[in-house]
Amino acid sequence: MTLDDALSQLKALSDPGKAAEMAAYHKVDRPYLGTMVPEIDSLCKTWRADLTLEDRLALCAALWDSNIHEARIAAAKLLTQARIRPDDSAAWNLICAWVPQFDAWAIADTTCIAAQKRITADPSRLDKVEDWTHSPIMWQRRAALVATLPFARLNNPKEHELAARNRILGWAAGYLSDKDWFIQKAVAWWLRDLSKHDPARTEAFLAEFGDLMKGWARKEAGQYLP
Repeated sequence: MTLDDALSQLKALSDPGKAAEMAAYHKVDRPYLGTMVPEIDSLCKTWRADLTLEDRLALCAALWDSNIHEARIAAAKLLTQARIRPDDSAAWNLICAWVPQFDAWAIADTTCIAAQKRITADPSRLDKVEDWTHSPIMWQRRAALVATLPFARLNNPKEHELAARNRILGWAAGYLSDKDWFIQKAVAWWLRDLSKHDPARTEAFLAEFGDLMKGWARKEAGQYLP
């Protein structure tokens, strides 16, 4: 499977009308094909089954470097897998190389889902994620929370998972002086998900730091609290 093969398949499912809508919606200057996410999912399922890991990584890198919106979505989806064998950091390193290039939510969030799988598989990767929290790039700072959402969704966290959760909440607290909508939204999202599994910890965070949050973000964070 070459890059040209993959792009031909993506383009065969394109819709120029949708492409124009997507360009206007995402407001980032890059090519859009108008290929819908379910169709990209279907293609990625086939490609994943047909390719070795080495070939898949090469295709992912080429798709991303094309800068086509749907190709970047496909690159991330090709690496969204709970178990990658061998998980020798090649996939993780590729994802990490993409994070500083984030410039729009759809590509960022799709890639963060792939990152979630790799971080869950090896929580020591949180050390790398912590570096993202100091980035001057808003999207990279935001990714530190979106990529760690699984730690908010644990009902009975083990000791190391609880430590990870508290570590990430520390990052969230450190973000609250940043009033950027996407940063505040990410903090609220993390807390809202946490509240479904550990309401007491969410309440404690809001009691300590809630006054530093935008009103709408605090409201969203506490949406599911009693």
